[in-house]
Amino acid sequence: MRIVFRVVKKTAGQNNVFNAVRKMVLSSGLPFEPAKVNANWPRLSYGPAPALGQRAEREYLDIYLQNRVAADEVRAALAKAAPAGLEIVSVRRVPYPLSSVQNLAAAARYRLQGDFTALENGRKLEDFVRQARVEVTRRAVNGLACVTDVKPFIVSAETPAPDEAVLTLQSVQDKWVKPEWILAAWLGLEVPAEEEAFSVDGVTVTRECLLWRDSEGLFHPI
Repeated sequence: MRIVFRVVKKTAGQNNVFNAVRKMVLSSGLPFEPAKVNANWPRLSYGPAPALGQRAEREYLDIYLQNRVAADEVRAALAKAAPAGLEIVSVRRVPYPLSSVQNLAAAARYRLQGDFTALENGRKLEDFVRQARVEVTRRAVNGLACVTDVKPFIVSAETPAPDEAVLTLQSVQDKWVKPEWILAAWLGLEVPAEEEAFSVDGVTVTRECLLWRDSEGLFHPI
């Protein structure tokens, strides 16, 4: 079963979300398939988690069941066992042989909202990402800098409003870049190398959804 959920109110660190959903499945009474590492735990596949400091409208979880159970029954059982602040969005059956959500995720769409008036030269985000190279500078406390071309990660970019930007970023060789990096490069800012939770003041980042890629290279929401 593929579960889409969202955390309405997060009371624990991001690393504890998986523990929370595992406890939810354990408490649901569903006939889960045991995990290989621990037979007392359910076998689960958790989609790529949003980075520290990011919001997520949709998070993803695959649950492997030993017996066939209707999607509405699974949803009811999970909703009853869900911890406070976690909301079940949808539940649907996925054939066992298909890729797990963890392996299926090929890209993500982000919505960035805030004051972009710090942009020095007035260039639009769309024009900025069309360059042959999109370089992000990460600088350590000791002054050493690393310049990375993130152009291969960028699928599309648009600014539907002066205070809003939408970025679709793909993984490259199983690596991801944060939309905050592209935003920083666009605004002419450097990224502190030591800060995993780097953010731009006054800007919120929301991951709208994960995307999978078909055989023709087109992306679709999971």
